[in-house]
Parts: sequence; C-alpha cells; structure tokens
Amino acid sequence: MQRVIDYGFLRNLDEWVRMQKKVLETFQKVEKDVEEGDRLQLILATRAAFQHMMRTIKAFDHWLQDPVIISHITREMLIEVWQVMYKVLTELLEIDIKHTSEMRQLLEKLAREGKLNPLAAAVKSEEEEEQRRPPTLSV
Repeated sequence: MQRVIDYGFLRNLDEWVRMQKKVLETFQKVEKDVEEGDRLQLILATRAAFQHMMRTIKAFDHWLQDPVIISHITREMLIEVWQVMYKVLTELLEIDIKHTSEMRQLLEKLAREGKLNPLAAAVKSEEEEEQRRPPTLSV
C-alpha cells in the first residue's frame, strides 16, 4: 500500500517559506535606516524583530512536536537547528545579562541624582522595596 502525502501540508510549508523570505527581505531593507534612526525607530524595529523571533521559535517548537516532521527529520537537520538555537540562546543571554546590569547601574545613578522621569518611574521607599517579591526564575 502506497502512502500519499497531504499536499495541503506541503502547500502550508511552501507558504511559510515564502512568508519568512519576505520578512527576511523586509528586515534586511530597513536595517541600515533603523541603525541610523532615532530611539523610537530602534524600539519599534527591535520589538518587531522580537515578535517575529518569538513567532518563529514557537513554530519551530510546534514543528518538532509534529509526528510527520519528527519521524522523518534527519539527524543532520536537527544538529543544524540545535547549533543555531544554541548560538542565538547564548548571545541572547549574554546581551540580557549585559544590558540588565548596565540598566540597573544607570537607573540607580539617575535615582541618586534625582533625574528619573517621574512619569515613567515610581520612586519607592526602602521599606516598600523590601516588601517587593523578587523575580522568579524558571529553567
């Protein structure tokens, strides 16, 4: 008995690839303008990149749960995905550690100097701050 593939599934994969190429092309076109842009342009472009990265990572995660994919994907393809994801993960963690540390120092300095924007940052007493729950970690 010969198995027939669902061509709708293949068309969905084709459409995903077309969409990803279009997004890549768009980001490549605006990259120089963004780097030369103002803070708002940088924020908007970075958030758009984050949103698309999250969408792509979520799709990859679903892909690696799909029985058709996981029963046919080659070890080489999995190694390639792992190596790229590991690189992205380590770079993301490194920049997060760096920027969070730098931002903390900057905010503390601005608070000491009385230069925090009162509309953006609520100043709390030490007692209020001690009652604040620490951030939770999940691994």
